[in-house]
Amino acid sequence: MPDDFLRQLLQTPGTSGAEQQIQSVVRNFASQFADHVTTDVHGSVHAVVNPTGSRTILLDAHCDQIGLIVRHIDSYGFLRVNAVGGWDMQILLGQRMLVHTAAGPVPGVIARKPIHLLDPDERKSVPKMKELWIDIGSASEAETRSLVRIGDFVTPEPCLRELRNGRISGVAMDDRTGIWVIMQALRQIAAAAPSCKVVAVSAVQEEIGLRGATTSAFAVAPDVAIAVDVTHATDCPGIDQNEFGRIEIGRGPVIVRGANASPVVFDLLTAQAAARSIPFQINALGYPASNDAAAIQIARAGCAVGLVTIPNRYMHSPVELVAESDLHHAADLIAAFCLAMTPELSLIPS
Repeated sequence: MPDDFLRQLLQTPGTSGAEQQIQSVVRNFASQFADHVTTDVHGSVHAVVNPTGSRTILLDAHCDQIGLIVRHIDSYGFLRVNAVGGWDMQILLGQRMLVHTAAGPVPGVIARKPIHLLDPDERKSVPKMKELWIDIGSASEAETRSLVRIGDFVTPEPCLRELRNGRISGVAMDDRTGIWVIMQALRQIAAAAPSCKVVAVSAVQEEIGLRGATTSAFAVAPDVAIAVDVTHATDCPGIDQNEFGRIEIGRGPVIVRGANASPVVFDLLTAQAAARSIPFQINALGYPASNDAAAIQIARAGCAVGLVTIPNRYMHSPVELVAESDLHHAADLIAAFCLAMTPELSLIPS
């Protein structure tokens, strides 16, 4: 059953560029155990434990979710929108949405004309964003403009559903689950006696170009880092495991091996998992990951980076699905890694 912190993370909106509400949730939680918590000019939150430690470890996850932004209000009062992050247009059809205005969220629905009115070619095609609109029930353009401003952000209505076998489904598992993991790991670290300085960063704007991780990694200047994000679970129909590997829900966090992961960090992560009987899976990447690890690895003069990911079905949809057990195991693994890091351990691959 999700705890209060995870519920708040999954039910609080925050698209790329509008993360203020979700970062408030993060700050309130981290301030209970971190030595200090700050927010940078970009909007990323930095929670620090043991600020005088011998080495600096960065734990990163991104708080932003994909969404929409209002670009135009038409003469009937419908909202025309652009995407923030990567959407499958077919996923958006028929969704219940929230328009986040200065006065609070305004409910709406996103749609296109009914199937009865689509011509044969339209029925076969995927709609373009310009062919969709959001209906807030307004009776006029003037009424809509009295509520909504150009540039207001839009998200799917939060929906956290508990399924069988400890699975949970809903909006923004990518990457609010990662935020939960790094903050729970930091809480464990704070309760122990770390030799290193550990900075957990709730990074902004990952979905539009790894932007918060880029600026935060420069500011923190870590010696070693662990990025936490979701990854595609391949244990469902239509995904070729010969191409994408076997990644299963509920079989533990995924430790990435390859070009975007330090072999020293990989070895220490897997050793800590084995020593503590923490289940884990391995994924191979021959190229930089499309997440914050790619930016952190090449920050300043370079950083020894590890990438720990959470198996996730139906990514970038309002029904993303993860196993809670994978989150707990990931937090335990990362805490163990940070507590095992010593000043003597060489980070140079050999």
